Amino acid sequence: MTAIISAILDHHQGAAQMWGSGGKDYNDVSFAISDALAHAAQRLNAKQGQSILDVATGTGWTARNVARSGAQVTAIDIAPELLAAAEQLSANLPITFRLADAERLPFPDAHFDGVISTFGVMFAVDQPQAARELARVCRPGGRLVLATWAPDGAVAEFFGVLAKYNDAPPAPSSPLAWGKREHVISLLGDAFSLTFESGVSHAYHDDEDDIWNWYARGFGPLRTLVERLSPERRLDLKRDVDAYHGHYKTAAGLTVAREYLLTKGVRR
Repeated sequence: MTAIISAILDHHQGAAQMWGSGGKDYNDVSFAISDALAHAAQRLNAKQGQSILDVATGTGWTARNVARSGAQVTAIDIAPELLAAAEQLSANLPITFRLADAERLPFPDAHFDGVISTFGVMFAVDQPQAARELARVCRPGGRLVLATWAPDGAVAEFFGVLAKYNDAPPAPSSPLAWGKREHVISLLGDAFSLTFESGVSHAYHDDEDDIWNWYARGFGPLRTLVERLSPERRLDLKRDVDAYHGHYKTAAGLTVAREYLLTKGVRR
């Protein structure tokens, strides 16, 4: 356990425990946003034999998408529980899973032909340092693809609901800043030639109870809140989450639309 902990920076230890709490059930969360994950992998357009790094892989959904091209994928995350699930779910694919921190990547300069992160590196605490690491390990001419949640969309609203029940101090910089083109340019524009496109991920659930159970099992930020709150506050949280999801009702059930930014870069 000492070796595992030492690979992760101190200011990411809490996040590693929170995200890891979902374990294998986090794969269901990835399934719900799998259209956005496919979008990113297709824009990366990895080729057979290329070496690709997937940063903050979770249960490996994006790594698996990329590996199907024949690329050799290295996938990292800060949560050992997620990596264990990823390895189990990714048998027989050319993927190496490794515990590592996005702010201190354990790879040489210009080591990868491409780098991808889908709703992952955006949660690193030191955003400029994480951006420098993305650039450092990508070879000249190599490709970078990021999918990041929009700062004024559905995910921002959902995190706002959860924040009312969370007494933890806010992050020094909002992860949702990565959803602003000008912010990404400030972080990566010197190292990469950047282009952008907007996307909307769609998830489908039967009703408010269905999506609550789905995310309370596998989505670390919600699961940890549920575990910490008193029974009364837990009911209040569910009431607010249900009200948030109620806006997405259709005749067939819930259709949840989540806006995101797709960044594509070519290393200078």
